[in-house]
Amino acid sequence: MPILLKGAPVVAAMNEDSAARCAALQARGITPQLAIVRVGERPDDLSYERGVRKRCAAVGVAVRQYVLPADAGQEELLAVIGRVNRDSAIHGCLLFRPLPKTMDDSVIRAALAPEKDVDGITDLSLAGVFTGAATGFAPCTAQACAEILDFYHVPLSGRRVTVVGRSLVVGKPAAMLLDRRNATVTMCNSRTQNLAAVCREADVVVVAMGRMGTIGGDCLRPGQTVVDVGIHVGPDGKLCGDVRFDEAEGIVSAITPVPGGVGTVTNSVLVRHVIEAAERSLG
Repeated sequence: MPILLKGAPVVAAMNEDSAARCAALQARGITPQLAIVRVGERPDDLSYERGVRKRCAAVGVAVRQYVLPADAGQEELLAVIGRVNRDSAIHGCLLFRPLPKTMDDSVIRAALAPEKDVDGITDLSLAGVFTGAATGFAPCTAQACAEILDFYHVPLSGRRVTVVGRSLVVGKPAAMLLDRRNATVTMCNSRTQNLAAVCREADVVVVAMGRMGTIGGDCLRPGQTVVDVGIHVGPDGKLCGDVRFDEAEGIVSAITPVPGGVGTVTNSVLVRHVIEAAERSLG
């Protein structure tokens, strides 16, 4: 049975640190504040929002909501983002996406000030991830992968890491974050030849394909650490990941569970980003 890299201990440690930093800011008269900007009432957005609000309340981060109707126009949303950008009391913004098809996602993302982009959706934030500049923040799920590996002291420097998936939300930024930790990173995609062999060569495998059960026992070997970013509803109605856990657990040394792994850490990363944005605002 592998070591389960559970998210709960990571969350507890991050929340303790965030609460202390938030208290230090409040002692200086600054309350970190997150703006939540949402168009419509999608159930998955509402569920995620409840989790974020709960995590913010737990550490002392204030939340301000901006909710637009599902049929709102692009200019209405741009006006809200403009108000968020100009309000010095707001340190971070969580903009729910995907946006309605009537809106241009690239225009909306570009309108958000990168210093308030705590979820890494703007081009300047992503550029900061690749260059190492403190411009914006990394996407929260990608950062959550790195946080879990750091917390459990998984060796990365000089080790081989394979990232399966190349999205700008997880795969590419996760690869860059691990590269900063001096890992030797290989990034794969759905067209990678001999994917199983490439994965078996790695010491750490991060799987973010967004496809249920993409990685099975043929892709793994003893001694590996696996980070499973995927989350899906399986045929039996239970949550599962991109990795076939029943095959992996008899092979690898450590693996994140689904649920209870990467997803549980993401909210805490977002909250910490808001606090860091407030700290940066002090100059």
